[in-house]
Amino acid sequence: MAKILNPTEHDIGGLNVKRVLPNFDKKMVGPFIFFDHMGPNDFPVGQGINVRPHPHIGLSTLTYLFRGSILHRDSLGNNLEIHPGDVNWMTAGKGIVHSERESFEVRANPHHIDGLQCWIALPENMTEIEPSFTHIKKQQLPHIIHEGIMMRLIVGEAYGLSSPVKTYSPMFYIDVVGSANSQIKSPNPQQETALYVIYGSVTVGQQDYQAGDFILLDNLDTDIHFASDARFILLGGDKFEKVPYLHWNFVAYSKERLEQAKQDWQTQRFPKIPGDDKEFIPL
Repeated sequence: MAKILNPTEHDIGGLNVKRVLPNFDKKMVGPFIFFDHMGPNDFPVGQGINVRPHPHIGLSTLTYLFRGSILHRDSLGNNLEIHPGDVNWMTAGKGIVHSERESFEVRANPHHIDGLQCWIALPENMTEIEPSFTHIKKQQLPHIIHEGIMMRLIVGEAYGLSSPVKTYSPMFYIDVVGSANSQIKSPNPQQETALYVIYGSVTVGQQDYQAGDFILLDNLDTDIHFASDARFILLGGDKFEKVPYLHWNFVAYSKERLEQAKQDWQTQRFPKIPGDDKEFIPL
């Protein structure tokens, strides 16, 4: 039977976020160990997103926007804006530092932000790989348009599609928009699956769900019905039999590795971000 996971609210660098994962009732959904809905926020001139440089290990970050833009910089030298529909996929591996801010043009005008950020745990044998970064434009992502439904596969594999984003374990992350009375099947019922409603309402089993609901499906919840015009995200993947530790921005399979990462950040042994090295978020 489907189950709702309730979010907690946080302020991250001036941005209101609703955090669903990790959750008291469920630490992970497939490899997804962290799920934030950023906004929706309206910012006046001179204010906005200002997440100072901070480190990660043992995970990949996935940023996907509905409205607005974010300026990404990292210690590999990447410096670019992400826009709605594009994919930012940053794999921390043994260690990376990044910041999330805004361009001069965005900050100098009233603006809006609305989007999702997820962290995807790396398998234990891949946590120390070299860091990497991928930016994929929305036009390069596979999609399906059929019987009142549009689906864009962001990462992973589902519905016979495969995303160009390189992943490290079986997973899927799909943006779905549909008309009232349409219906789709859950993509991979054998994998752990969740559905997050962006707008409108959907029916799973005999239960209706509304915007903001994060629904953990079971393997019998294969039919998803559009009770109204709606948009939602489907995500999941193979269950992790060994759940890693999550502390601050670090994912690791031993507490000793977490302690090492904490010491490395406190003593500033992580690499610097070119052009954004004047400040940082303390541990």
